[in-house]
Amino acid sequence: MYRATIVENLIESCMTELKAQGVSEKNVSIFRVPGALEIPLTAKKLAKSKKYDAIIVFGVVLKGDTYHFEQVADECARGAMNVSYECEIPVVFQVLCVYKLADALARSRGTKDNRGTEGAKTALAMISLLKTI
Repeated sequence: MYRATIVENLIESCMTELKAQGVSEKNVSIFRVPGALEIPLTAKKLAKSKKYDAIIVFGVVLKGDTYHFEQVADECARGAMNVSYECEIPVVFQVLCVYKLADALARSRGTKDNRGTEGAKTALAMISLLKTI
């Protein structure tokens, strides 16, 4: 897994928020993929299983010297959204696509703009919303 420390920070923040909102740890499954391009397929398999009310995806795509950054970031985002639309399940996209490693670190730690925390809040809000429709 690329940038494992940052992803683990995001997962930890997410789990802290889910627990604070009353979600039991036994109701959460965590799957790790080798890279960002593997996220959409994994999300699709999970969505099709009908076992989950929402899927939160975490990752880090860091800008390098090549066009590869744009390809990975764009396709990961598009793939996650396609899963959400096709399977009618929230796929909360919290893959950090950043130009500087410091930006990813800042968004994976602490309380301000923590994408792990925001991922949990968004998933819970979408679950609640979709139950009313």
